Amino acid sequence: MTHSMNPQTRRGRGPARRIGRSLALVLPVVLVLSGTLAVARVNWSGNPSSPVLTAADTSAAGASSRAAARAPQDVLRDQLLMELQKKNPGAALTQLQQAVNDRPSLARHCASIARSLGKAAVRVYGPTKAQSYSRPVCDTSFAAGVVTANN
Repeated sequence: MTHSMNPQTRRGRGPARRIGRSLALVLPVVLVLSGTLAVARVNWSGNPSSPVLTAADTSAAGASSRAAARAPQDVLRDQLLMELQKKNPGAALTQLQQAVNDRPSLARHCASIARSLGKAAVRVYGPTKAQSYSRPVCDTSFAAGVVTANN
């Protein structure tokens, strides 16, 4: 007598075995995906606010989050442009140099900020007077801004 004819050896085959194999293949994928989603939803920044916004929150928080999430160089540029209009380009350039000295991370943005100041100075003071404020802050980028705004 062979073992294949014995009904006891046929146990484990059939629908239960197929379900078990399917679960063995699908369950790890489900666990990995759910773990990934759980990690993605964690607020890793340490801020107490919820990391997930609902559809109702996006419209209300959209404008305020954009204003709060402005880069430091953009905030500095806006402050210096206001200073240029209130006082003069020389005062704005002095503040730019001091800001770069205080926060070296702003150094890579110094040239673009100085060019923006140069262009704004031409709009406010005209090319000749704007050029008179030029000095070697951020590799003469202020002067480059004056020249490009004048052309």
